[in-house]
Amino acid sequence: MRIRDDRAQDEPEINLVPLIDVILVLIIFFVITTTFDSRSMLQLQLPSATGEPVAAQTKALSVLVNADGHYFVDEHEVLRTDIDALKQTLTQVAGDDRQRTVLLRADARTPHQAVVTALDALGQLGFRKISIATAPESKK
Repeated sequence: MRIRDDRAQDEPEINLVPLIDVILVLIIFFVITTTFDSRSMLQLQLPSATGEPVAAQTKALSVLVNADGHYFVDEHEVLRTDIDALKQTLTQVAGDDRQRTVLLRADARTPHQAVVTALDALGQLGFRKISIATAPESKK
């Protein structure tokens, strides 16, 4: 009498149904917990400050950044918008006086990169007394 062994014919298989269920639960979790419109709802207000202006001993070096990202150092316009041109103009206007206070004024519509470039140029040249001009707080 011969006993037949059916185990040899069974092929191993991977059941994908539980894996698909877990993936669907994860997708639903991420869709529900994700906020899609948080960036469009973010509203920024420009900084404002109250207080009295402090009288400086020497005239502050004025660096103006307009809405187009062009730089003006005192009355001198920087012809290019790269950091090297700005550093060259700052060196010509300020000379060797790195202890001089710098007043950085930027238009509200100025690209953030232009302001960071101005701060970077001032830092590379050794200016440490940098003030950022703000608009006075509006009365409501």
